Amino acid sequence: MGYAQLVIGPAGSGKSTYCSSLHQHCETTRRKIHIVNLDPAAEHFDYPVAADIIELISVDDAMEDLNLRPNGGLMYCMEQLEGNLDDWLEEELDNFLDDDYLVFDCPGQIELFTHVPVLQNFVEHLQRKNFNVCAVFLLDSQFITDVAKYISGCMTSLSAMIQLELPHVNILSKMDLVKNKKDLDYYLEPEARVLLSELNRNMAPQYAKLNKALVELDEFSKVNFVPLDLRKESSIQYVLSMIDNCIQYGKLLMLKLGTSIRMRTTEPSKIALHKKAKIFSLYDPRSFPIKL
Repeated sequence: MGYAQLVIGPAGSGKSTYCSSLHQHCETTRRKIHIVNLDPAAEHFDYPVAADIIELISVDDAMEDLNLRPNGGLMYCMEQLEGNLDDWLEEELDNFLDDDYLVFDCPGQIELFTHVPVLQNFVEHLQRKNFNVCAVFLLDSQFITDVAKYISGCMTSLSAMIQLELPHVNILSKMDLVKNKKDLDYYLEPEARVLLSELNRNMAPQYAKLNKALVELDEFSKVNFVPLDLRKESSIQYVLSMIDNCIQYGKLLMLKLGTSIRMRTTEPSKIALHKKAKIFSLYDPRSFPIKL
């Protein structure tokens, strides 16, 4: 069984920076992950690329050969990826072991994960290959400075959740740029009535019904966020632990460890219990409280 993160979010939300920081963190903790680039317009990386869509097709080639503009060229490239799932992707996946951990760095065009079926079909192919996949949606923390922008980000996330039908972790990125963290809790686990009150206070009265309808789309709190400050290792580990929990990565590791311990000893010992507790704390989000 393989494991995968599908890193999505609007352009400029920090997806590639997240992938780079995650790779550095895993190197520090002696954990192995493989990062796959799915952005056909990306040329420079701050992390080692295990597989690259540019080996299949690039935006520059699509624009030059088909006389397309940048956005049209990117959509064409992603459609080519969809058409080559059984060829190019299959060949790339064969280079990894059955229990490898992959991180897919996706383009920032929101239509790819809100209504175009490319990533949905990509995910279904991974699942047929026995991968546990989690969608990781990044939203720039500057969206919380304007409640209307924040709700638009929530709607984008909700649309991706419905489209991809995956375990889903929403991240507020670039938390190091947020100066006032006093009201942050309102945005991490938003309440409909608070958002509605704020919208009505900042918008003209004729938009009151529209505001109410938008807020009611998430009346069951389907969208909430985890803050991520890349300056803090504890923040990165907390987010990683949540994602691991979604795809049951730590569970399998604990199972393997338990089997190994039972094979070595028939009596439970303090050393064995200590080892199990240590592994549990590594993959349990409760072991990493965030101090903002």
